[in-house]
Amino acid sequence: MATQIKTVGIIGAGQMGGGIAHVASSAGFDVFINDLSIDRIEKGIATISGNLARQVSSGKLAEADRQTALKRIRPAETYQALAGCDLVIEAATEDETVKRKIYAQLCPALKPEALLATNTSSISITRLASQTDRPERFIGIHFMNPAPLMKLVELVRGIATEDATFEAAKAFVAATGKTITVSEDFPAFIVNRILIPMINEAIYTLYEGVGSVEAIDNALRLGANHPMGPLQLADFIGLDICLSIMQVLHDGLSDSKYRPCPLLVKYVEAGWLGRKAGRGFYDYRGETPVPTR
Repeated sequence: MATQIKTVGIIGAGQMGGGIAHVASSAGFDVFINDLSIDRIEKGIATISGNLARQVSSGKLAEADRQTALKRIRPAETYQALAGCDLVIEAATEDETVKRKIYAQLCPALKPEALLATNTSSISITRLASQTDRPERFIGIHFMNPAPLMKLVELVRGIATEDATFEAAKAFVAATGKTITVSEDFPAFIVNRILIPMINEAIYTLYEGVGSVEAIDNALRLGANHPMGPLQLADFIGLDICLSIMQVLHDGLSDSKYRPCPLLVKYVEAGWLGRKAGRGFYDYRGETPVPTR
């Protein structure tokens, strides 16, 4: 029998964790949000509040609904505070070592029947599940960024994921109003298996001097009808995340076509990680973004 999910815990109050908390609380779930410090949790909740307020001002949400959604979100300073949760979604940084450490400390605090999910965008669900005390109750629930706006969620079963876990996860995602796509547990799943190599190819196109930043982005926006150019999108995602997904693909599939572009590696080494760092393929420190190449 599938678990009835009413209370959701979220590990990570950053862009993804905050976005998932926003979506879950708006859909009527009680949400507990955890991060490394109360400052980070409060900052995350403040961002959610601002994003909900934006939905009100654009007419997508009633003010009363905004207040109700905010009331459903509570800080959880310790993993123990997540003990009553029916589902806990880990939305920490895309680093397997960090995720394993979280599971080791989190699992003893959870009730035995609680489901555990990861929002990883590329790492093996089977391998992550094996690091927990509940591989049968572990699943990948991959929200797209930004979670409140993007309509898709990838559901990924590990080799041990039970049907009841899958059905409960499906019901949870459906309740948030998102569309589900089911992916097999292969490196980077569906969206990023296709999207990130396209971005990597755009960086190779820049690296080899085929076109400038502006030429490449305009070409894909106007020639392929993409809402934003691939280099602009890379900056939005974060060049460090793009690189880590390319490395997962390269290591996991052992195919040279997934080799990260040396220029991507160089930008990450420089700390030019995109929008969040103020510089990537564009410089965001002025009034309008200016190409850095």
